[in-house]
Amino acid sequence: MSTAETATSPNPAKKPQSIWNNHPFHFHIAAYLIPLVFAVLLAFWLYVRHVLQKIANAAPADALQAVADSQANITWAAFLLMAGATVLIWIVARRIATQLDILKRQAAVIRVFDFKTDIPLDTPIREIFGLGRAMRQMKDTIQKFMRVTIALSGERDFGKLLGRIIHEMRESLDGDGGVIYLYDDKTNVFKETSQRWVKGARPQPNAVADISLDDAAHPVAQAVANAHATTVHTIGLPRPKGLEYLSDRYGNESVFLVAVPLRASDNSLVGIVCNFLAPGKPHPSAERTALAEAFSSVAAVAIDQQRLLEAQKALLDSMIKLLAGAIDAKSPYTGGHAERVPELGIMLAEEACKVTEGPLADFSFKTEEEWREFRIGAWLHDCGKVTTPEYVVDKSCKLETIYNRIHEIRMRFEVLLRDAALARHEALAKGADPAAAQLAYDTRKTELLDDFAFIAECNLGGEFMAPEKLERLNRIASQTWVRNFDDRLGLPHEELKRYTGDPEPLPVIEKLLADKPQHVIPRTDTRSVDPKWGFKVKVPESLYNYGEVYNLSIGRGTLTEEERFKINEHVMQSLIMLEQLPLPKNLKRVPEYAGTHHETLIGTGYPRKLTESELTVPMRIMAIADVFEALTASDRPYKKAKTLSESVKILSFMKKDKHVDPVLFELFLTSGVYKKYAEKYLKPEQIDEVDVSGYVTR
Repeated sequence: MSTAETATSPNPAKKPQSIWNNHPFHFHIAAYLIPLVFAVLLAFWLYVRHVLQKIANAAPADALQAVADSQANITWAAFLLMAGATVLIWIVARRIATQLDILKRQAAVIRVFDFKTDIPLDTPIREIFGLGRAMRQMKDTIQKFMRVTIALSGERDFGKLLGRIIHEMRESLDGDGGVIYLYDDKTNVFKETSQRWVKGARPQPNAVADISLDDAAHPVAQAVANAHATTVHTIGLPRPKGLEYLSDRYGNESVFLVAVPLRASDNSLVGIVCNFLAPGKPHPSAERTALAEAFSSVAAVAIDQQRLLEAQKALLDSMIKLLAGAIDAKSPYTGGHAERVPELGIMLAEEACKVTEGPLADFSFKTEEEWREFRIGAWLHDCGKVTTPEYVVDKSCKLETIYNRIHEIRMRFEVLLRDAALARHEALAKGADPAAAQLAYDTRKTELLDDFAFIAECNLGGEFMAPEKLERLNRIASQTWVRNFDDRLGLPHEELKRYTGDPEPLPVIEKLLADKPQHVIPRTDTRSVDPKWGFKVKVPESLYNYGEVYNLSIGRGTLTEEERFKINEHVMQSLIMLEQLPLPKNLKRVPEYAGTHHETLIGTGYPRKLTESELTVPMRIMAIADVFEALTASDRPYKKAKTLSESVKILSFMKKDKHVDPVLFELFLTSGVYKKYAEKYLKPEQIDEVDVSGYVTR
């Protein structure tokens, strides 16, 4: 078998053992010889008959009888010879047909890409034998081509993909090494990849070089200029830029560079594969070149697809970060939350992957895709906040909606104080004792100032609303003032819908603090509470309640039941949005990573009240990351930034209550993740000493 044949048939099928394999003959010889013998026999028979006929005409009767007998014998002999020749022709034709049938079956097997079935061919005919060998080589080539195609199309690691391409090209061209240059259409430069291999050459990690197409003297640039077909260039001394390492292998000898272009399906140039041939090696044959060019088409498509996938990944990651940044940008008080939580989550996940014993021994992210899936889930953990009004998220006092309504209530107190002043003037005009009138005014003024100060304190929500405070609040609220203006003027259509009945005749006596029907915003959108999502949450009857007494009566914090549900609803909205996305298989767990950071180990969290057995390690990591970031954040309007020790202490209470995972909490401390995070994101005044030993039980 020739060198070319070896290249196209790297794994030839085992040949059937037959004498004909070593001594085949040409079919066209048999095809011409058999009819020729038949014609000679027929001519001989006709000639003998002619001669006998002449003898018969000249001979006596006795002699004629002898001649007749001889003629009959010759006729029978000729008939037998013709019959034998016919049988021989039939046998040969049958044998030929059998071998052709074998070739047909081989073709049928190849047609359905069945490379396991081997149909032996045993033939003495050289042409059929050669055709069978060519079909075996074709089968092997197709098999290898398909194997390489599947391998290249299925490779997700870009570096491994490039290495495989170099290997296959080197095998096809019988080269000693190779390197890939990828084309950058933005800079018109060919960039060398780090996937380089040259037999006997020392690795040079810093030797990766880019080649400009403007460098016309460079052999790679010359090859690119003619990159419509495989080209061969000679590389001598001095070595061109980026190819200095060739001297490690070949010394001062010239090297052949075989350049194979890589073109995508639209014929655009993707790159070029350069193979190196040792001095003295012959140039690759046409068969090898054709095979390499066929591989190059597949390789170009695979590279183009990988680059497209990488671009799509980069675009998706950028869009995710853009969304997270937009969510943070909605509120000046929570900026950076969506960025810090993934950072902290990844830091803790890396430490969890290092654990080799205990409950975390079996946990690990084995591939980059699994890490990426977790990162995306962490980045999107608050994506549902796009549906949450920022005035709810940023509500820093009880009366705040879009603005702080304490100003409205202050004006009512101002009206009551003016009423007191008018009452003093009226009393004086009627002849009342000036001292008594002034004392009544001063007493009322002191009372109003003290009551407003109390209302203002309640509005801040700094302390728990004790029963005596609620009692005083209601007493103050029962005071009245006179409204002389229509409270429906200037209201938009939607807001007017909340005002029921006919307007009261003016002036109207109203309570100083009121819970009016128009303060209640009905719930109209029920998509987030659809049972199909499996959310186990208590849904308030109303969407919002802006009642003044209702809001000032909040027991702790600044949020009403409705507003707290609205904030918690962001997790539900995150899950709804993410679970409706057509996520690929490698991102299927993004929703569970993003939407479970408020669940607890005892089933008291939200939105699905998952239990310990239902919470995976990444889900538990997200819970710790979210809580710790919120505790240490210095940009919240409703609280001061807590120190490192205060945050760890609070987190330890949550551990005892099984709101966060105890094992991960201790790993969070013992690995120093808390400290690394603090050094990167906390203010210097927040970073204090933490006695880790007081929180670690093992």
